[in-house]
Amino acid sequence: MAECPEVEQIGEIAEKAEESADKRFSKRVALLTAVYAVVLSICALGGSNAAKEMMMEQQKATNQWGHYQAKAQREHFYKLERSILEVELATRESQSPVARERFEKLLAQLSGEENRFAQEKIEIAQKASHHEEERDRSMKKDPYFDYSEVLLQLAIILASVSIISGSRKTLWLSLVSAGLGVFLGANGFLLFVDLPFLS
Repeated sequence: MAECPEVEQIGEIAEKAEESADKRFSKRVALLTAVYAVVLSICALGGSNAAKEMMMEQQKATNQWGHYQAKAQREHFYKLERSILEVELATRESQSPVARERFEKLLAQLSGEENRFAQEKIEIAQKASHHEEERDRSMKKDPYFDYSEVLLQLAIILASVSIISGSRKTLWLSLVSAGLGVFLGANGFLLFVDLPFLS
């Protein structure tokens, strides 16, 4: 029995509508995949910068602690010289007032230098500690970016699978993965939440 022409037309229209819906779905998911890729690039850049900053701050802290050591050695040198001078001054009680005045002036100079190096040491230690804090902050950021990148890559894969299969469930999984990835990436930049399993 031949099909009625109206039924054929309805079938063709339904087929075209289904094709059109499939194309719209594919285009939207493809656009969403592009957005995922952009966010992934931003998170990858954040992770790269966090790693560079971590190494740079470590180097700065190391340099400051080296400078601290040099100041500590100079301070120790002046302290030792001052101690030797104090002993010599104490053993030479019968010296002329001019010589004693010179010894006391030199002793004051040595004490001044010792105090200056001690003060500079404190300032350098504060700078070194600041660099260590910045290093630690960058170290804290890095895992968030790593996991963010993994989740965003997974979201891209799932979105691609949803285009091929036409599965909306796979698209939802992709959205969940991307949402978690975006959250972790944003947290990598801002550190608004401290997740213990990533610290």
